[in-house]
Amino acid sequence: MRSCWAVRLARAFIAIKREFDVDADAIVSKIREFLGQFISDTDLDPDINLFESGLVNSLFAMQLLLHVEQEFGLEVTNEDLDIKNFRSLNAIAEFVIRKLGARTEA
Repeated sequence: MRSCWAVRLARAFIAIKREFDVDADAIVSKIREFLGQFISDTDLDPDINLFESGLVNSLFAMQLLLHVEQEFGLEVTNEDLDIKNFRSLNAIAEFVIRKLGARTEA
């Protein structure tokens, strides 16, 4: 019973810590780190269009979306599936911040 309580407490602490520690620069850094597993040059302009540049295609976009959900503990809904939310590193950061803000307001 205690271990279950401890796990819940740890998860709550991690969620709270993430909400206070996450800023646009931290998000961009985490996304760059993820992209670094697949591309050699991760020193991207945070405003570069990931799709137009050819860095992200439709299949890789799903991997990126899943990474964002797991890394930042949020759910991407059908309404969120707009290319403007994932177009660039900065767009992803703004999206994550909006989603985390909406979650804390609820």
